[in-house]
Amino acid sequence: MFDVSSSEVIILGVVALLVIPPKDLPKAMRSAGYWVGRVRGIATQFRSGFDSMVREAELHEMEKKWAAENERIMREHPPTPVQMLPSADSAATAEDGEADPHMVEQPTIQPAHDVAGPVQPEPVVTPSVVPADRHETSHTDDAPQRAAQS
Repeated sequence: MFDVSSSEVIILGVVALLVIPPKDLPKAMRSAGYWVGRVRGIATQFRSGFDSMVREAELHEMEKKWAAENERIMREHPPTPVQMLPSADSAATAEDGEADPHMVEQPTIQPAHDVAGPVQPEPVVTPSVVPADRHETSHTDDAPQRAAQS
């Protein structure tokens, strides 16, 4: 962007020494460094914004090309509807006019047995009145006590 050679920087330094007194030179260099940094930051932001606009334009152009190519492929190879192969049920329906209903037997589940013997269900006790001290406890608190009793 700004092409400054080393000889130009030396000439600027000599002119700065002649124009700016030595006691104000550090303040002038800090000020110059600040402004050079700001100009570089603005140039970087401008460059990155310009690059992103170029990338977006290229992406938009590629999307147009992809859409055109997709349309060309779809014209050359139109989609065909998928036909299902007839199953054995539909063949029986076609021959008889009506298919027989199929009954499926439910599997029976055998209860699991422990080594000690079959599992006995716990009796369910439903009190008609809940005692005041048991009112705030939940049913999960009873589980350790019932396990210890059995």
